[in-house]
Amino acid sequence: MLTGMQERLQGAGYIASSELATIVELAVALKRPLLLEGPAGVGKTSLAPALAESLGRELVRLQCYEGLDAAHALYDWNYHKQLADLTRHRDADVFSESYLLPRPLVKALLSSTGAVLLIDEVDRADEGFEALLLEFLADFQVTVPEWRTVAAVVEPVVILTSNRTRLLSDALRRRCLYHSFDWPDYEQERAVLRLHVPDLADDVGDSIVRLVQAMRTWDLQKPPGLAETLDWGRAYLAARGEWTTAWVQRTLGCVIKDSLDLDTVRARLAQLVEPDT
Repeated sequence: MLTGMQERLQGAGYIASSELATIVELAVALKRPLLLEGPAGVGKTSLAPALAESLGRELVRLQCYEGLDAAHALYDWNYHKQLADLTRHRDADVFSESYLLPRPLVKALLSSTGAVLLIDEVDRADEGFEALLLEFLADFQVTVPEWRTVAAVVEPVVILTSNRTRLLSDALRRRCLYHSFDWPDYEQERAVLRLHVPDLADDVGDSIVRLVQAMRTWDLQKPPGLAETLDWGRAYLAARGEWTTAWVQRTLGCVIKDSLDLDTVRARLAQLVEPDT
């Protein structure tokens, strides 16, 4: 039997385990950030838009990268407008809200209805950015030295994702609730495919999921994720495919995104697609 949060997320196109739904519900109720860790392609990022839809909130996304700084994450000033107004009025107050350019973190704080803030792939940013996040995550506020402290109008629901490319600090972890993702089992992945590609024949859907799950047990550089499973199902419908080794060979680019991985998969494909021939 599905919990209330599971039903709400499923209504937004996301199938969550009872454990994940519970920790999401607690993050919302306790107003605590939620850190999601796991390999790429398991559905960490897609939780945020589904949660935003289910809660009727705005989605704000910050994509992290090496060298991310306050000007891109928090705020910046409209220097051209400041200069133009100072030229006309030397006593103009150019450090006020009308000159502020809110970036994702401040934008989430200023949302009048509350936002779901996705801080995606936080492990790609450096430790300096983690330090910048601490005040924000502790009190949902940011100090703008030239102006004032910006506090949340409505506390955002914060989702952080990490692919574990580096260890995150203990200080960041302590501020968050936590969920660790693994690859979905057969039943979960089949349910996701059925939800998003409902017109796909059952036998083809079964074959796609079994083959994708087999590929994940091989030594691949980039194992296919849930998005690749869905792409393959949609490709089958779009191309009016026939589930044979030849068709699978021609469409491997839907699920395999590395040349060495293609060689590995092709060498083992026939025995899995047509085991009796």
